[in-house]
Amino acid sequence: MDFKMNEKGFETTVEYGNLKISGDAEYGFRPFQLLVSSVAVCSGGVLRKVLERMRLPYENIDVQAKVTRDEKEANRVSDIHLHFVIKGNELPHEKVEKALVVTRKNCSMVQSVKDSINITESFEIHA
Repeated sequence: MDFKMNEKGFETTVEYGNLKISGDAEYGFRPFQLLVSSVAVCSGGVLRKVLERMRLPYENIDVQAKVTRDEKEANRVSDIHLHFVIKGNELPHEKVEKALVVTRKNCSMVQSVKDSINITESFEIHA
């Protein structure tokens, strides 16, 4: 990936289109937003595949991310809590817990940051 500086930040072009990145949310995605999005969406996508492989029927998965940043350390992301809201009938709580363990082990973004960012998960099931 190549990033070109502009007057308000940086931008790059990827397969889907142009991505603008800036420390100012008026001019692009903020870097921490992209980091958190990568972890959340990777986890959600892996969870989707794991549930399908386990033959657990679901209708939808929403991921809520709560971020904690440490102002004393350059405002770094210190914690990300992912809360999965899973819509589906007859989803056994124990099997979804197991699916999340497998998800954590197989999400490349979680594995990339696990030694520097504390990542926790929770979930709820809605019929």
